[in-house]
Amino acid sequence: MSKIYGHRGSKGNYPENSMLAFKKAIEAGVDGMEFDIHMTKDGELVVIHDTTLDRTTTGTGYIKDYTLAEIRTFSIGAKFTEFKHYEPSWDAEIVPTLAEVLELCKAHDLEVNIELKTHEVVYPAIEEAMLKIVHEVGYDVEKVIYSAFHLPTILRIQRLDKRAKIAWLLEQFIPMPSDYIETLGLEALHMDKDIVLAQPEYWRQIASKLRVWTVNEEVQMQKLIEMGVEAIVTDYPEIAVGLVR
Repeated sequence: MSKIYGHRGSKGNYPENSMLAFKKAIEAGVDGMEFDIHMTKDGELVVIHDTTLDRTTTGTGYIKDYTLAEIRTFSIGAKFTEFKHYEPSWDAEIVPTLAEVLELCKAHDLEVNIELKTHEVVYPAIEEAMLKIVHEVGYDVEKVIYSAFHLPTILRIQRLDKRAKIAWLLEQFIPMPSDYIETLGLEALHMDKDIVLAQPEYWRQIASKLRVWTVNEEVQMQKLIEMGVEAIVTDYPEIAVGLVR
């Protein structure tokens, strides 16, 4: 049975990568959570998607140029007033730390997919810093998947911790995917839905090694569930969970 991962929490209806969005995804009954991390000026790891603050917060500029304390002065809820469920309390939502999100997910025994955003900005030793936090939180290594578009990032993680489960994020077709999985020691491929749905029979052979993103239409969710993919990553976990059940 395909697992359902909340994409940046319950991104379709709540401020992405906020504690509120993660809690709402948990309420929906997700099996796992997908979220992104960046590093601040003072070496702290924060959960946010973009390299800059502009789109999702009331701040501006690159995350790497701010300390954690400075970033925590900005709202990550105030930019989402057009959402159906918006209420003024959202304005108090701030950028969470990796440790905070892990503690929440651990309390609900979820799988977590930590995506490292290392393909645009170089964050010195982010892999070591991340593994240290995961270890300090005491997260079950079997329930943590590390992914990135930047292949060297996940290979470094594997060198640092042989137990680490790594997955390569892809938005382009690759030939002989099982060879990549075996040769690189990947736990899975995290594939763009359009690539998989364009050739479902091709990908069906390794469906159990696929987590597919970002799937928001019911028809597409159903096709992937029928294929038997390992997991579906979606902005609307309540819909996907309902289909699986």
